[in-house]
Amino acid sequence: MQKVAGREWMRAGVAVALASLVLAIGLSAGVGAHDDDDDDRYDSGSGRRLFERETFEGNGRTCATCHSRRTGTVSPEDARERFAENPDDPLFRADGSDDGNGHGVSRMLADATVLVRVPLADNVTLADDPSARSVVVRRGIPTTLNTPSLDPVLMLDGRQPSLEQQVKGAIGDHAQGGRLPTAKELELIAVFERTRQFFSSRDLFAFAWTGQAPALPKGRTAAEKRGRTFFEDVPFTSPSQKAGICAACHSGPMLNETNQFLPVPAVRRGSRFQTVLVSELNAAGNPLHDFVFKNADGTTTHVVSPDAGRALITGKSTGFEDPNAFKIPTLWGVSETAPYFHDNSARTLADVVEHYARFFAIVSAQPGGAGPALVLSEQDKADLVAYMKLLR
Repeated sequence: MQKVAGREWMRAGVAVALASLVLAIGLSAGVGAHDDDDDDRYDSGSGRRLFERETFEGNGRTCATCHSRRTGTVSPEDARERFAENPDDPLFRADGSDDGNGHGVSRMLADATVLVRVPLADNVTLADDPSARSVVVRRGIPTTLNTPSLDPVLMLDGRQPSLEQQVKGAIGDHAQGGRLPTAKELELIAVFERTRQFFSSRDLFAFAWTGQAPALPKGRTAAEKRGRTFFEDVPFTSPSQKAGICAACHSGPMLNETNQFLPVPAVRRGSRFQTVLVSELNAAGNPLHDFVFKNADGTTTHVVSPDAGRALITGKSTGFEDPNAFKIPTLWGVSETAPYFHDNSARTLADVVEHYARFFAIVSAQPGGAGPALVLSEQDKADLVAYMKLLR
């Protein structure tokens, strides 16, 4: 019996035969994120219709409003094109508007972020509104490429326990559904989200069905081969070592979990949440909140941040996996899923690498003003971008 990314997908006998048949058909048809056909062989009943057309009597949005076939998300460029074509596009309604009530589109056009209302853990309050039990933060739209079939951790802060619950939440919050989806409708949408168009490549589609994880590309050019060394699971031997520094948090079959070599003792292998100083640096310039955490010993900790991430769900105010931490995303298909980070503050892979150059300089700072131990050169940055483009 195969287990894929923590999920049990196939049962012996008939399921294995079915998987082989579906895989063979899919691969022969050229499985990938860019299939443009409307073949309904994998429609799973009315799942496609529910995803692409059903508004659930809400504000006019469907699942496809925010999750395009090509990228699974929305970029500022997408938003500007859609606004030019139709200023009344459902994308700009509700939490896609500046005030959350349908007025103004400047944030969506500039950053493609939506206003997300996140529940606060029982021990977390807002300093300026202690009675509030939720907070509104600005977040990008997570891509649906590869996630529905291959990642059981859903949402940027991991707050939804299943794909069906995530769908239900999105219909209620983002689409402002006037009617609740039935259990069958949720199931159909979830099944549809595991069909071939939701994968970035044939290899990822095959992985979902067979459990055979894709291998890191070898690289063809000198830049790609040098870039690969950053993603290899190797132990750290010095603070200035560059080999393996990306694999520390982008390891495992999906390149979305920490490995055993991450030089942070409290973080276990297989962790799915980390802070890489995106909220701390706040390059997006989002409004700050003063989050007050009541700790188990009776003390309080203030976390001033535009978005405290995972900590708002767990109530934990210390460590690398909670305050200002977000889900480590897969790197498979990463060249297709811009913009990046939870706040869309990196528009390109080059922007991502520039952020990490700053991150590594901060975390490897040496005492006495000697400067950082780990510095990414311009060649390193170019090599990293070249290699990430291979991760399809």
